[in-house]
Amino acid sequence: MKLPRDVLFHQDLRLMVFRPLGVLDEKRVDEIVAFLDKEEATAQKPFNRFSDLSKLDVIDLNYEHVFRVSIHREWSRAGGAPVKSPFYVTSTEAAKFVKIHASMTNLSSLQVGMFEDLAAAAKWLGVSVEDLQVGE
Repeated sequence: MKLPRDVLFHQDLRLMVFRPLGVLDEKRVDEIVAFLDKEEATAQKPFNRFSDLSKLDVIDLNYEHVFRVSIHREWSRAGGAPVKSPFYVTSTEAAKFVKIHASMTNLSSLQVGMFEDLAAAAKWLGVSVEDLQVGE
């Protein structure tokens, strides 16, 4: 598995950690979605993912793109095993996009959660806070 920048994968936990730095734009989101699509298609077992949006300086996304990505993710997870996808947010801007994503994917096996507390996100995933902070 060739990991994109800002991504770690804990094989033992079946957990992908995405921690983007600086700017999150459409191109970067599309890169991560393409990576997820490829890995989900070839993975022997489903895996959870954790997105830490606390290190972002700028979110350069629009609602149309978030809707499109969310619908794609919902369809791509149709009939799949349940996976958890918590987002750690520290800004209102990040929160508004995560809320859209969560509402658009709520009928799929993708269980999206939004957390302002890292410990709560770790508990929801069943891992330690340290597991989420590796490579930080």
